[in-house]
Amino acid sequence: MEIERINEDTVKFYISYIDIEERGFDREEIWYSRERSEELFWEMMDEVHQEEEFMIEGPLWIQVQALEKGLEVLVTKAHLSKDGQRLELPISEEKLKDLPVDEKIESLLDHHFHGKQEEAGVLQFEDGILEFVTEFADFEDLISLSNRQGLDKMATKLFAYENKYLLYVEFSEEDFDEDEIDNVLSILLEYSNESPVTIHMLEEYGKLVMESNVFETIDQYFS
Repeated sequence: MEIERINEDTVKFYISYIDIEERGFDREEIWYSRERSEELFWEMMDEVHQEEEFMIEGPLWIQVQALEKGLEVLVTKAHLSKDGQRLELPISEEKLKDLPVDEKIESLLDHHFHGKQEEAGVLQFEDGILEFVTEFADFEDLISLSNRQGLDKMATKLFAYENKYLLYVEFSEEDFDEDEIDNVLSILLEYSNESPVTIHMLEEYGKLVMESNVFETIDQYFS
């Protein structure tokens, strides 16, 4: 994969279809399977982070150009306006128009940026499951969180990744309604921050600390 750093907020990279297939992805599925396209995207972004120290924070503007032998991807960090009401790009509209792209996607991974900015507060389930990843700067915050009530129904895993603890939470549509999920997420975000890192990246590059029952395990050993 070829990577070019445009500026502090923008990076461009090219990946061939051969490289995509060598990574275990089918050329067609990356267009029609959201899960697989996200998995490939975050795998590529991890390489970008390692080589260019391009930190992934908040919403992204992603432009994809399908070439004859591969994909060219331009990723730009979007910023909230001063009034917090809209997203702004650190690139002029004229320059944006000049970019030859087949598809413009304001956020390929929009469900990773909901929280306070989520429109209408609608939670999106995929195959009856809602996934959420949150990061903790200090293990003490996890210990404090484990003392809270109402955190024992969802599936959890704990990973260590880039000097932080990341908690993966999985909600089942059968077991939770939206109000319950909102309540749990509000509790989680009192002690941590939502992370754009996916479970696929954590399983591939993170270190598994606790495979299940994170809060019960922490409460048992650290309370």
